[in-house]
Amino acid sequence: MMEQQASGPADGQVESLHARLVAGIRDIIVRGELADGAKVPETALCQRFAVSRTPLREALKALANEGLVTLLPNRGAVVAPLEPPVLAEVFEAKEALERFIGLAAAERADDADLTALEAIHADLCTAANAQDTVAYTDLNAAFHNRIAAAARNGQVQQIYASLQSQVCRARHAINHNPERIAASLAEHEGIMAALRVRARFDLADRLSQHNAATARAILGQFGADYTNDIGQGTTRLP
Repeated sequence: MMEQQASGPADGQVESLHARLVAGIRDIIVRGELADGAKVPETALCQRFAVSRTPLREALKALANEGLVTLLPNRGAVVAPLEPPVLAEVFEAKEALERFIGLAAAERADDADLTALEAIHADLCTAANAQDTVAYTDLNAAFHNRIAAAARNGQVQQIYASLQSQVCRARHAINHNPERIAASLAEHEGIMAALRVRARFDLADRLSQHNAATARAILGQFGADYTNDIGQGTTRLP
């Protein structure tokens, strides 16, 4: 007769805890609660999230893969600095994904996707009119992640979300230009217009162009230029 294995948390519970922990720490970093280069306070985070060091360190490994923290041998982890050359690579990688997402989402988005995106877009308009840059940044991330989900490719969605977290962090870290928010909202209008009629090539182009415009605005505030020729993203530091 086979021996019973010792009881423990179900795999789903462990995965759920890990996902919540990664999301919680990611949010702290993205919103700037921990400054660039700051040591990640493991004890305080264990207390905050009511976890032991083992799941916390597993979460930090996941965030290191996203480029949000840097693991130091025998010294814990620090918040990875926002560096223009790295951000340029993020936007360049995103451009390729944006084109796929546009082509796929135009064909695969269902009514629930369209309804959700219309609601988020309406909330974006409200946030822009109220000049609530924090809400606009959060809603903007939700908008793009929802379009990525509508592409119905789990691998792309996962990679895209990781890249988006770095973009969202950069948005929170810099002063927002009201003119750029107005331009961003107009670009979103065009994205929604293309999606509503399922114009796949138009949607892919609009998402790619929106990504490039966002890159130029963000990197410009870090003192770097972004050139987005076909497949060529570069930074030129002052």
